[in-house]
Amino acid sequence: MNRNIRKQTSYGGWIAAIIVVLLVVAAGVYLVQRGMHPAASPANPPSTPATSSTQAPASASSTIQHPINQVASGPAPASTASLPGLFDSDASVREALLGMAGGDLTSMLVPSQIISRVVATVDALPRQSMGSTNILPLRTPRGVIQTQQANGITVITAANAERYAPYMTVLAKVDPHTLVTWYKHSYPLFQQAYRELGYPRGYFNDRLIAAIDDMLAAPDVHDPIAVTRVGAHYHFVDPQLQALSNGQKLMLRMGPANEEQFKAKLRMIRELLAGGQVGH
Repeated sequence: MNRNIRKQTSYGGWIAAIIVVLLVVAAGVYLVQRGMHPAASPANPPSTPATSSTQAPASASSTIQHPINQVASGPAPASTASLPGLFDSDASVREALLGMAGGDLTSMLVPSQIISRVVATVDALPRQSMGSTNILPLRTPRGVIQTQQANGITVITAANAERYAPYMTVLAKVDPHTLVTWYKHSYPLFQQAYRELGYPRGYFNDRLIAAIDDMLAAPDVHDPIAVTRVGAHYHFVDPQLQALSNGQKLMLRMGPANEEQFKAKLRMIRELLAGGQVGH
């Protein structure tokens, strides 16, 4: 990864709106936030993958499970021009994403090293911890997590889901066929960023599919979720929920209605990327 990309200390956790390829795109977006902590502006992506000593990357081997040449075809790309270099790609990537998601995305998108941020974020979603790094392709929701007391227990309120309304608006605008077609055309840049992240034998599309499948497997929780404050962050009281991956915690924090909408878009994107729906 670019030597100018810096490390940032943070606590794992997330919240968002999708992976560009789900990133902004529901998104493809993906928006990630450091847990339920009132976040500051995102820093640059880490220069090394956020790996854990007990969690090996799902696509670290040379065996390719979902070759990008098998992605379902869609409308022809708006441009057939040669791709820019990875570190010269921000302008064209911004233009493409804004074309798909509209002007609402302008204030959310971190404008530098977009593809590298997306790749690092996707890689971290299936993990249980972000370790000591944090990367964000989109700026985090404004305000702090909304809680209330219920029978002496602190729970996330239904109103907390409103913090993600701008991201869900962007998500609704993105056409999965257009997004996947653009991703397929731009795939060499994603693959390069993934290898530079620290996976010389890895295949990014496999990691993306793994991240999508993991998020689709997130439990559907409709009752208020109890949380407890641990330092500057909130943790889920239920140890099973707290042990979920970053991506699955993301789904729970955005609220049931947003989660349902998010999963529906993810299923469509996965179908176009690899065929066959996974999840419920």
